[in-house]
Amino acid sequence: MSAISRNLCSAASRTLRHRSAITCRTAIRPIALRAASSSPISSHAAVAAPFSTMSALKSSAPSVPSKREYDPEIKDMASYIHNTPIDSELAFDTARWVFIDTLGCGLKALEFEQCRNILGPIVEGTVVPNGTKVPGTNYQLDPVNGAFNIGAMIRWLDFNDCWLAAEWGHPSDNLGAILATADWISRTNRAGGKLGNGKILKVRDVLEAMIRAHEIQGCLALENSFNKVGLDHVVLVKVASTAVVAKMLGLNEAQTRDAISQAWVDGQSMRTYRHSPNTMSRKSWAAGDACQTAVNLVLKVLKGEPGLPTVLSAPTWGFYDVNFGGKPFQFQRPYGSYVMENVLFKVSYPAEFHSQTAVEAAQRLNKKLKAMGKSAADIESVVNRTHEACIRIIDKQFKPMENFADRDHCVQYMVSTMFVFNRLEATDYPDESEAATSQLVESLRQRISCVEDPQFTQDYHNPDKRTISNALTVTLKDGTVLDEEVVEAPLGHRLRREEAKPEILAKYKTHLGPHYPAEHVDKLVALGQDAKTLDSMDVDKYVDLYVKN
Repeated sequence: MSAISRNLCSAASRTLRHRSAITCRTAIRPIALRAASSSPISSHAAVAAPFSTMSALKSSAPSVPSKREYDPEIKDMASYIHNTPIDSELAFDTARWVFIDTLGCGLKALEFEQCRNILGPIVEGTVVPNGTKVPGTNYQLDPVNGAFNIGAMIRWLDFNDCWLAAEWGHPSDNLGAILATADWISRTNRAGGKLGNGKILKVRDVLEAMIRAHEIQGCLALENSFNKVGLDHVVLVKVASTAVVAKMLGLNEAQTRDAISQAWVDGQSMRTYRHSPNTMSRKSWAAGDACQTAVNLVLKVLKGEPGLPTVLSAPTWGFYDVNFGGKPFQFQRPYGSYVMENVLFKVSYPAEFHSQTAVEAAQRLNKKLKAMGKSAADIESVVNRTHEACIRIIDKQFKPMENFADRDHCVQYMVSTMFVFNRLEATDYPDESEAATSQLVESLRQRISCVEDPQFTQDYHNPDKRTISNALTVTLKDGTVLDEEVVEAPLGHRLRREEAKPEILAKYKTHLGPHYPAEHVDKLVALGQDAKTLDSMDVDKYVDLYVKN
């Protein structure tokens, strides 16, 4: 063996012995308990504490300074949550309409067995003292499962508000996490707890949280397409809910950054459950899943879990490189209240939003057909001049309609149902429904084709228009071609907001009807229109108005 080799071996041996000694010395030392990430690491010996199955919830201590700077995208979100006031009365007014409309949609979903089957406690019969109450039920759950329950029911029928841009989604989905957390905080603090700095939250606090969650989700969606890389838009629900729930639970700005970073690193849902050949009911509870994950992550940070400062930008392992083709997010505007002010309401039909104007055009054409003594049976073909997103998401002219999820995401099915029955309701989607078993609906569906109009696509992305245009041209079997029927902005669009409000209120009242006595329905409807009284109500007292014993 050469001298060099012997020297290397000798050095290696000394290094190993040295490391072994260090390891042995370390092993016999008392194990020091590390404080929560929100507290400095203490050198004092650990003090024995009474046994508990849950760590103490502490959020008032300062975070441990990180040597790495957080990604600016995460810093901006946390700063917006903690430092930007919301002073837009238009945003608060819109949020009230979103609030009652979303609760109504959740109650409507409870009429469907498949939705009811996934709700309730994880272990049957479990009741959580001071826990989240689920509207329309007698469940009282922990806030994580409560967020899933509320989130799943409000999205089940695809009938709540909508935001369309490079990415699409439903910002009111965040109410699952927001309402569950606010209700739990308020009930706990009313019983002597100190969650979220001990406050009993008001409905106004919920509305502000909704405005902020709408803004984060919507601004991220303006220029960044998650669907093009196969990710579902509920990633934005998870991130936005995490940010607002962090503040509600009393986390400081640094801890909010920690929580937001955890939401980005968490496993993201693929969109496959929204598209052939895997379209299925998971698309209806995906938002609930995002809501429960958001609450769960915030609670972990509240107990001391740190964040990941460069979770987005880290080479190879960060979100951008793993999930976004290496491209950073693009932003059109700073965070404010733009999204809530411009959000779209689904008023007329429980249908995927890109089809709303197409269905409305079909309803208008039915009046013309009736005046001519004609009906859907006389239609030879229909051409839908539309925007690119409609074609990409819901153009399924020849795909077999295998389930509820296929039908409410097929523009041809929805338009055909309107032509045949002059209606489109949630009950038209199940397998055994009149529409789903109609040979005329199926035949006409396969004779409706979509073509893109580049101007419609451009207007769809234009921040000053944000229209969702569809235009139908009907050719009859006798060769007659009807004038094209164009609808650019659906009822519920910002340009038709005032026109929509009476319809939103009527929709809410209709959804309440099957669940409560008439006098209670009238009470809830009146309260929904009384901004001052509604805003000042304690959240838990308001939720109690929806609970069933």
